[in-house]
Formats: sequence, structure tokens, C-alpha cells
Amino acid sequence: MKPEIEAFFDEATYTYSYVVADPQSNTAAVIDSVLDYDPASGRTATTSADRILDFVRKQGLEVAWILETHVHADHLSGASYLQAQLGGQTALGSQVTEVQSVFGDLFNAEPEFARDGSQFDRLFEDGEIFRVGNLECTVWHTPGHTPACVTYVFEGAAFVGDTIFMPDYGTARTDFPGGDAHVLYRSIRRILSLPEQTVLYLCHDYETESRDAFCCRTTVADERQSNIHVRDAVSEEEFVTFRRARDKDLAAPRLLLPSVQFNMRGAAFAPPEDNGMQYLKIPVRAA
Repeated sequence: MKPEIEAFFDEATYTYSYVVADPQSNTAAVIDSVLDYDPASGRTATTSADRILDFVRKQGLEVAWILETHVHADHLSGASYLQAQLGGQTALGSQVTEVQSVFGDLFNAEPEFARDGSQFDRLFEDGEIFRVGNLECTVWHTPGHTPACVTYVFEGAAFVGDTIFMPDYGTARTDFPGGDAHVLYRSIRRILSLPEQTVLYLCHDYETESRDAFCCRTTVADERQSNIHVRDAVSEEEFVTFRRARDKDLAAPRLLLPSVQFNMRGAAFAPPEDNGMQYLKIPVRAA
């Protein structure tokens, strides 16, 4: 049984979020939601997440899952806000513990910060199967961009997070802690082993010279034939050489530091300090 899929684009962070629904039971999952954040003022807003909320309510859907493909480094997740409004279980890959360990140290998190993934309701292992109503979904661990990246594979559709982009944009960076170009190549080849007609739903799209519109979906066949970084003609060593050279010149994502420390906590800020305020930390590497 194939899912019904609705995409939502947050242009400020170039992020696609999805509602995946079983039309028979009206059960749904939300994937990769966004909480609006203004770094200049430190203010959050729920404009992007409210679009999902309104859609779910208008369609009469019951949300069973609020899923993440990884600990995002370019936007704050709207998962905890949507869970408070809609219910459902929050979930992502079990390797989130690696991310929490590395970034818990980097941000000098308080001793009470758990690094066992317990901020999430469910941690998926590779190959684990869960259901959205009558829909069956298999979780594939697809690391390389980060250690905790997963792909959600439904009948005829896969939600690939940041592993791969539109064919004219290429693939994810691998220079974050725990990233690895060899591992990403193998993860992508695993995704591209799906039937050629499988639709791949992307977490991001960016403007390119070859087209004038954002796009959220491609196919296994198109990626294998045309992806500028990792089409079938590109060997693992060629990809690794290219990816490592490219990553050296990439700037950090605009919301990297706020996003990771918020998202690793299950879409939550650190506990309030003694003045009642919550803070984001900015590590400084002085010259």
C-alpha cells in the first residue's frame, strides 16, 4: 500500500517537511518539521510547523509518529511543538547517541544531559519495521553525512534526509563530526539499490542555474543516471576525492550551532538557568 504524501517547504532554511498518511486509517507521520528561529533576536516562532498542524487537522489525520531523518544542523526541529499539539511518538535513528556524546562535550552540556537518546520516544535500529496505520515502513541507517542519518522506506517512496539531493545539486557534505565520505557513498548506493521507479523525497533543495523552481522529489533512476556527484559512473574513490575537496571550502550552515544543541535534546532548549532564562551556547575559537 502506497502512502499519501504532502510536502511543506520552509524557504528560510530550504527545508522540506512531510506528512505521510495512510488513506485507509487516516493515520499519519510527520517527517523533518521546522521551528522558526531568528538568530539575531533569539526568538522562535511556529509559522512553518503551524502549516503542518493546520493541514493535519483539516484532513482529520491522527499523527502516530513525528520522525527525524537525523539531528539537523541547518534548522531547529518543530517536533516537540507538534507533539504537544498532535500527540504521536518522536523517533529517529539509534546512533543519535554518538551525536549527543560529541556535541554534549562541545557545548559543555550540564551533567544531567542524558546522552542515551532518552529525549526521544523511540530509537530505530537498522532494518527495523514500524507501521503508520496500515502502511509499513522500514528504517535504513544511511550514515555518512552524520552518524545518525536514516532513510524511511515505504512502498514506492523513501525519505532520504540529507544523504542526497536533486541530481543537479549532488550530495550532502561529510565534514561534520562523525561524517565520512566513504560511508556516505555506500549509504547512497544502498538507497539507489531500491527499484528505479522509487520516488526519493528530499529534506532540502537549493537554487541552481539549471532550473528556476525548488523541488522535493526525484527518482532512483534519475539519480543513478544524472546525479552530478554520485551517478552510476562515479566510483567510490572518485566520489571521496571530490567530496573531501569540496567540503574543505564549504562555510558552516547559518544555524549550525543553534540547531545541533537544540535538536540533540529532542527539539528542546537547555534547562533554564537561575535567572529563569534559557540559553544557546556559542563556542568561541579565539585567534
